[in-house]
Amino acid sequence: MIPARLTAQLLAGTPARDPVAVVERLLAVQAQDARGARLAIRARSAGLTAGDVDRALTEDRSLLISWLNRGTLHLVTRHDYPWLQALTTPPLLTGNVRRLAQEGVTPDAAERAVEVIARSLADEGPLTREQLRARVEAAGTRTDGQALVHLLALASLRGLIVRGPMVGKQHAFVLVRDWLGELGPVSRDRALAELARRYLAGHGPADPRDLAKWSGLPLRDARAGLEAIASELEVRPDGLVTLAGQPAAAQLPPPRLLGAFDPLLMGWTSRTAILGDHDSTVVTGGIFRPFALVGGRGVATWRVASDQVEIAPFARVSRADRAALEIDAEAVARFLGLAPKLTKARQSSLGVRA
Repeated sequence: MIPARLTAQLLAGTPARDPVAVVERLLAVQAQDARGARLAIRARSAGLTAGDVDRALTEDRSLLISWLNRGTLHLVTRHDYPWLQALTTPPLLTGNVRRLAQEGVTPDAAERAVEVIARSLADEGPLTREQLRARVEAAGTRTDGQALVHLLALASLRGLIVRGPMVGKQHAFVLVRDWLGELGPVSRDRALAELARRYLAGHGPADPRDLAKWSGLPLRDARAGLEAIASELEVRPDGLVTLAGQPAAAQLPPPRLLGAFDPLLMGWTSRTAILGDHDSTVVTGGIFRPFALVGGRGVATWRVASDQVEIAPFARVSRADRAALEIDAEAVARFLGLAPKLTKARQSSLGVRA
């Protein structure tokens, strides 16, 4: 199972050559952590930098970010956005109304704020979150706490806005119609079938519960999507399904550093196959820390501090694998455009073995 999933995830086998190819394979990359989303692309590609991702967002308009799936920001291609938005956002609206109420924003105030957001983007073009905050506040709607986030989410869930171009180091919002043009109607049945097909391409083998958890849709919808493509599926002895003919790489990937909220931890009901007994070391309170993958399993967490990559193992790591992780840490620094200060591995906790 692990080799097949790593291959589906582009972590084993031939790497992708551009950011769009990675996102197309994975369908949607969790992106509330901007660096983590870029690092997800780095780990699955060759020869790219974070600037290549920013160009895809800003110049090519081939990628964008919006609230989709589980109600979290996701990086998707411009071609997949319309049907994913139509399929996965309706169940999220009720929760959005509840969160706005908790932040003290009435339905009328929320409507006024959405109008201000849409009008400001129509009149002025791309605007950052803080620029939109100023315009919403000037119109008399509160934005403190998490109110602004949920107001922007409301406009996004309605299909009015997305995060499109980078403006300096800030990710700006744009009107969907200005950035992507007018979108046509979406067939829900076709969208469910495409969801199942594309999910398995990037996450198979899996089962309906995995698809439901990843997409945020009810289990009945996940089953309906898989049933719609039943002729394209193979059922494995363990009961999981995969696309017919979907290959698995002959070898596990080399040691590699994966970013925060990496897709390898987001796509299934269980993370045990990757993290074993160390789940709480990597995942705490909904925060998914960057971690190191060796032999298809998590062995360390890591972070960037003072432009250095610091690796903190929680499992035993051989000298050869430690050296490989340090080399990959230098690649992470180059990808992010950090000063070349090399890796700072915590020798006291490395647990080296020959």
